[in-house]
Amino acid sequence: MKRPLGELESTIMNRMWSSRRPASVRDVLEDLRREREIAYTTVMTVMDKLHTKGLLKREPVGRAYVYEPIFTKEAYTAELMRDALATSGNQAATLVHFLERLTPEEATALEAALQVYPPKGRRA
Repeated sequence: MKRPLGELESTIMNRMWSSRRPASVRDVLEDLRREREIAYTTVMTVMDKLHTKGLLKREPVGRAYVYEPIFTKEAYTAELMRDALATSGNQAATLVHFLERLTPEEATALEAALQVYPPKGRRA
């Protein structure tokens, strides 16, 4: 099972997902420094780890790399959900517990998603 992202990994990925454009370590560093003091080498190390984990792709540009997310945030979240379900032991019970905890807004989103993409075997 994939482990959830750490705090800094999550912050960096959220910035990469929201910017929707490739970014260098320096770009991300400057963005992060608006809210906290952080070292260039720290950001570089975390972005390299995110690349190693398969979340960021990178292209060499001059003497540095430019990074870009491989997956959308939604696709990454869906993969975490699938991993959790796969390791639950009892998928049906896990899904029932999940559905019991949905807010009305989440239930509406689920209904809308099922209209767009019906479950396998139920396609018209």
